[in-house]
Amino acid sequence: MPDLQQTVDAVWRMEAAKIVATLTRAVGDVGLAEDLAQEALVDALTQWPSSGVPRNAGAWLTTVAKRKAIDYWRRQENLDAKYAAMARELETQVCDFPDAWAPDHIDDDVLRLIFISSHPVLSREGQIALTLRVIGGLTTDEIARAFLTSTATVAARITRSKKTLAAANVPFEVPDRSEYPQRLSAVLSVIYLIYNEGYSASVGHRWIRDELCSEALRLGRVLAALVPDEAEVHGLVSLMEFQSSRFAARTDADGRPILLEDQNRTKWDRAQIQRGVAALERAANALQRRGVGWGPYALQAALAECHAVAPTAADTDWKRIVLLYDGLRQIAPSPVVELNRAVAVAMADPVTGPASALEIVDDIDGLDASYLLPSVRGELLARLGRDAEAADEFDRAASMTDNEREREVLQDKAARVRAD
Repeated sequence: MPDLQQTVDAVWRMEAAKIVATLTRAVGDVGLAEDLAQEALVDALTQWPSSGVPRNAGAWLTTVAKRKAIDYWRRQENLDAKYAAMARELETQVCDFPDAWAPDHIDDDVLRLIFISSHPVLSREGQIALTLRVIGGLTTDEIARAFLTSTATVAARITRSKKTLAAANVPFEVPDRSEYPQRLSAVLSVIYLIYNEGYSASVGHRWIRDELCSEALRLGRVLAALVPDEAEVHGLVSLMEFQSSRFAARTDADGRPILLEDQNRTKWDRAQIQRGVAALERAANALQRRGVGWGPYALQAALAECHAVAPTAADTDWKRIVLLYDGLRQIAPSPVVELNRAVAVAMADPVTGPASALEIVDDIDGLDASYLLPSVRGELLARLGRDAEAADEFDRAASMTDNEREREVLQDKAARVRAD
């Protein structure tokens, strides 16, 4: 049973967004679509132990969920044309469900679902929380960590957003281009947060959830083709290309994390780095045409480029990175930006940098519940030769993270500084 649970979890991680998007197109209600998909998942856990996992598990779940939609409409005595059309569709399918999956349409459906979840009838927080739940497949706990808020608050936002969309009868479609400015910022935020959860998982035994990163990058590329003149879309794609180029070097054979300065850079994907450079150039050209300054995603891509083009860790242009963070904190200030800038300050000047960075870190508010703050403090204290204090900070950070791989890294750091 544990192996089956892992299989079902893996199928759900890979297929959830497509399944819910397909169901939303069919039933016209995001909340109902997710409920139906979850009910189909329960059926899978009940039936697959005896019948085995279907060859096309995603199609199986989608078809079962559609049948549950028919049952729902029967109970509601709502046998309208939509019910009849879906019933006819199911009658034509054979037991192996060869026609239940339509990847070309599903790709469009996922993008439509993102735009629906980013509808202006929802609050910004509601837009992002709902889409992370439905598209990213993140749990409410994971979303709460991304927002640095409580699980109960996130759960309430998601429930409220589903009810609001249903009441507004929002159509299942990509909006007219005139509506893009109202929604694009939220759409980018969602793709960015999905990618971040994949890049450094907040919980579990895996440090990288590559399926989330791949889906976020795919969505970014589709969006860039849809709105080729939007600099920030190209900036986000560039950022994800640069970050993804390092995946082969980020973990060892056992899945243990390898930190940036210790990575074998010959394993970095040079073709992907070039795609990142090209996307950043497209962002710069779009900004120049419109005569506006750089946005947060383009700036973060420029930061990632500094690492991507450096032949070795020692060759990294940390002074440029500090300048880029100075720009980022002006247009998108946040405790995490300030923390990352402090790291850059420490690296830019090995003599005075760590002490200056520690002062910056000690003035940061808003990260009391995050392991990141004590983790960085531990690094800075170690550079200053304050090993006992550094070890305590690493221990504290390890106790605050829910990712097993991250915890191992922090515990190793604590042990190393104690041994020095």
